[in-house]
Amino acid sequence: MCIATSPSKFARFIAAAALLLVSATALAQSRPDTENGRFALSPAGDGGVLRLDTKTGSVSNCMNSGAGWACYAVPDERAALDDEIGRLQAENEKLKAQLAEREGTVAGKNEEALPKSDSLKKPEPKVTEGERKIEIPLPSDRDMDRVMSFLERAWRRLIEMANRIQKDVSGGKI
Repeated sequence: MCIATSPSKFARFIAAAALLLVSATALAQSRPDTENGRFALSPAGDGGVLRLDTKTGSVSNCMNSGAGWACYAVPDERAALDDEIGRLQAENEKLKAQLAEREGTVAGKNEEALPKSDSLKKPEPKVTEGERKIEIPLPSDRDMDRVMSFLERAWRRLIEMANRIQKDVSGGKI
C-alpha cells in the first residue's frame, strides 16, 4: 500500500507504519491469547493517531477536533488505480464495438485492391525463348540528330561566352 498525497503526510505515514510494526510486535508479545483487538493505534506527529484495521487492512487518520474525535480513511492508491483500470477497460470495449459497427457500414467501400497503373513506367524488356536476354532499344536517327544539334548549340554558346570573358579581361583587345 502506497500513500503519496504530500511529502509530509507520506513521511508521517512511513514513520507511523514503522511505529505500528514495532508496537504491533510489542503488543503481540504482551497481549494474552484471548485478547483480540481489531484496531491498532499509533500516535501521529500532529497530535492525532493512525488507526489500522487489522481485519481489512485499511488505515485511517484520527484527530481530535473541538467536537470530538473523527477518523478519515487514508486514500488507498491501489483502489483508485483499480477503478481507473476498470473505467479504461469499459471504454476500450465500447470503442471496439463502435469501430466494429463502422467497418461494415462504410459506403462505397470496396474490399478488392485497385490495380496499380503507372503511366510513366517503361515497358518491361522482352524475354525470348526462355533465355534471359534484355533488349535495349537504341535511339533512332532522329533522336541522334536532336542530341547532336543540342550539343552543337551548347558548344557554340560556351565558345562565345569564353570569347566575351576574354575580351572583358583584356579590355576589348584581341
